[in-house]
Amino acid sequence: MTRLQTSAFTLLELMIALAIAVTLAVFAVPSYRAYVARTYRIDAASALYRAAQSVEAAPGDSNATLPPGLDQAPLFGAPIYRLRVLPSDDGGGGYSLEAAPIETGPMRDDACGTFTLDATGLRGNRNSSGVSGAGPASNECWNTS
Repeated sequence: MTRLQTSAFTLLELMIALAIAVTLAVFAVPSYRAYVARTYRIDAASALYRAAQSVEAAPGDSNATLPPGLDQAPLFGAPIYRLRVLPSDDGGGGYSLEAAPIETGPMRDDACGTFTLDATGLRGNRNSSGVSGAGPASNECWNTS
C-alpha cells in the first residue's frame, strides 16, 4: 500500500509570508499616494499654463473666462482642481489664474493648496486660509521633475 503525501503550509510559513506582505504595503502605500499627489499637482500646473495661453489669445478681454474643458484639471475625467481667471490688477501684468482643489476631492487637504499664475509668469501657492507661501516652498509644489 502506498502512502499519500500531503503538503501544506505551516503556520510559521504563513506568518512569515504575511509579515513580508505587510512590510511591503507599509512602504508601498505612502509612496503610491505621494506619486498620485505629485501627478495631480503636475496636472494643475499644466492646466494653468494652458489657461494662460487661452487668456492671452483673447487680448483686450478684461472679463476673460475659460472655455469648458480648460476650467478644470485634469483635462479629461473627474476634476481635481477648478481653474478660474481672477480680476486683473496692476501688479499681475493683466491677469491672474488660480487652480483651487475641489472641496470634496483628494487634494483638498494638500499642503500646496491653490496654485496661482499671473501674466508675468509669477507662480505661487496659497493654503486653504488664503495665506501665500504657507506650507512647502512654491518650487516644491511646482516641481515637475
